[in-house]
Amino acid sequence: MSAPTPKTEPLLRKCVIPAAGLGTRFLPATKAIPKEMLPIVDTPTLQYIVQEAVSAGITDVILISGRGKESMIDHFDLAVELEATLKARGKEEEFRKLRAISDMVTVLSVRQKEPLGLGHAVLCARGLVGNEPFGVMLGDDMIDSEDPGIRQLARVFHQYKQGVVALMEVPDSETHLYGIAAGKEIADGVIQIDRIVEKPKRGTAPSNLAVIGRYVLPPDIFGILENQPPGVGGEIQLTDGLATLQKQQGLLGYRFKGLRYDAGDKVGYLKANIAYALKRPELRGPLLEWLGEIVKAEKP
Repeated sequence: MSAPTPKTEPLLRKCVIPAAGLGTRFLPATKAIPKEMLPIVDTPTLQYIVQEAVSAGITDVILISGRGKESMIDHFDLAVELEATLKARGKEEEFRKLRAISDMVTVLSVRQKEPLGLGHAVLCARGLVGNEPFGVMLGDDMIDSEDPGIRQLARVFHQYKQGVVALMEVPDSETHLYGIAAGKEIADGVIQIDRIVEKPKRGTAPSNLAVIGRYVLPPDIFGILENQPPGVGGEIQLTDGLATLQKQQGLLGYRFKGLRYDAGDKVGYLKANIAYALKRPELRGPLLEWLGEIVKAEKP
């Protein structure tokens, strides 16, 4: 009998998903439902983010939650009564889908007691991350790619031994809405960052390369964030911590491959719903037919 093939070590074991925000842009829906649980077709946005992590080999997902957002944790737990009902009614496919959600990954939770900013949210995960590299995945940013976005960054991290942020070109008119990075391209898609700033004033951005919600960071970022003074909006900004990390150790950007949808924006959320619905064979035909009727009706 041949020896078993050893398993390949994952590039990352842990990732942090900050999800403590109030979701005010989606009120009144988010009065009682966390914005991360709003569905893309029939699947919560958060589940897509977690599935990306799982596809990248991540085994521990650390959710940073807030008061009233327990449903996010419940979603990845066993639903014993519901599963029993599905089994009793012979709905095996639905049962398997639910059980797969609870089996997919270990989900840990830390509550961010005060809304002190993204940097503070990441800092809340310090005790669970420990002294190892980790990913950060923002629940608003969906990346549709066969090669998971967070895994793309993890490969760059392991090659260069520096923190990595996901980058995407945006119109100059939108740079004030993002963290913006500038630097020199040192390999295909890899940028050695020499400047990074959070939401620069109009006309002052150092480039049009926006930081998108995927990061792979060394544990050293925690010590930086612990001593980081408040920045834009009076909050502890992760971007400001990254600027310090860049000066101390260096920081890379990576132009990720894939399509990004901003599910935290109403138009972006609608685009994501349409895009993911079109990937479903049972929905694609009827949806395209309806969209064609809408376009035809809009013509003068």
